[in-house]
Amino acid sequence: MVTRPHEAIPDEFNPWLHVTSLIERAGAVLGLDEGMIRRIVTPERILEVAVPVRMDSGEIDMFTGWRIQHNTSRGPGKGGIRFHPSVNVDEIAALSADMSIKCAVVNIPYGGAKGGVKVDPSNLSHAELERLTRRYAFAISPMIGPDRDIPAPDINTDTQVMSWIMDTVSMLAGHNMPGVVTGKPLAIGGSLGHAGATSLGVTICTIALLKQLNRSPQGERVVIQGYGKVGAPLIKLLSERGMTVVGLADMHGAIHVPDGIDHEKMSLHFSDAKSIMGYPGSEEIRADELFTLPSDIAIPAALGGVITEKIAETMAASLMVEAANGPTTGEGAAVLTSRNIPVVPDVLANAGGVVASYFEWAQDLQGFMWEGELFRQRLEKTMHEAFDAVWERHDQLNMPLRDTALVVGVERIAEATELRGLFP
Repeated sequence: MVTRPHEAIPDEFNPWLHVTSLIERAGAVLGLDEGMIRRIVTPERILEVAVPVRMDSGEIDMFTGWRIQHNTSRGPGKGGIRFHPSVNVDEIAALSADMSIKCAVVNIPYGGAKGGVKVDPSNLSHAELERLTRRYAFAISPMIGPDRDIPAPDINTDTQVMSWIMDTVSMLAGHNMPGVVTGKPLAIGGSLGHAGATSLGVTICTIALLKQLNRSPQGERVVIQGYGKVGAPLIKLLSERGMTVVGLADMHGAIHVPDGIDHEKMSLHFSDAKSIMGYPGSEEIRADELFTLPSDIAIPAALGGVITEKIAETMAASLMVEAANGPTTGEGAAVLTSRNIPVVPDVLANAGGVVASYFEWAQDLQGFMWEGELFRQRLEKTMHEAFDAVWERHDQLNMPLRDTALVVGVERIAEATELRGLFP
């Protein structure tokens, strides 16, 4: 039996068991032996840490954090850090495995890692958030570094959180270490082009899929679940290419705008209302009705496990691009396949962010910042090459894109693992 971070609760979606089954299936397609499959599946390191924080009231509160390195056969671990009340070891382990596959699919020299703290940051003051971040960074500091494991922003973490982590690790080392994290502000080693890179990657994959299906972007109707770091820029990027975003959801609900959502108007509305709800000219709908809206392209850009069997059965769109991490359950994926709905999986579609992180890391090590246009050109080139490689293998194997991308990723990890051998 494959080692698992945590035994699943029956009848409850477990992201770790889901990603494990996907890697095992890809290994079987490639004809890998059981030992190699187990080496690829099993996380290399799982660190659980206590995070004591002195609150503004003077009381001490306790939080739990994790950092998991899944596989580093191709290079240092790479993966974000999220602060969210739902964080648990299974989620972090699954996301770390996703990162291993994702980095291999886009062919950058990284392995997979992920981290998180089980906390609702909206309940913390700015000072409390800084103390939590620094204590967590201290706790995981033995595992991270420019040549070991490079964290980045994720859900509820941003450039400020990365700045605190970088400073904490730098203080512990006794010298500046800008390459220890990516997604930093420009003033301390960030890069031109990192912001919005994930959304750009999703857009590139959407256009590439439409091209392969002989469909024009003009007039394609899109629904997006999530209005955050990825979902918000997508409205502008897709609209610029002729598509119309007719449905949108955030944590407060969902809206239908048949004539299309204007990026600038939504941005102004959201800054005032702190929600997409009440957008002028919109019709409020239930969140579970978003994917049933008349549309051509569905883009889940929020949390994982949202495209369930039920949602997949009622989805109106004829194709889907996964902007979120692990948004589709196994049952949901099976339904989409049976309905012949092509899906660009998350390990390819949302890899623009990790490609941008790779560029930032390389610049930090070189001490030389690239121009914004060069950054964008190299990002687009990397994403196009990754999509083309997966599509070519898709034609060869006659498999769904999700399975094909996993095969490409697992094959590259297996090659590196075999070349390195087994110590001792």
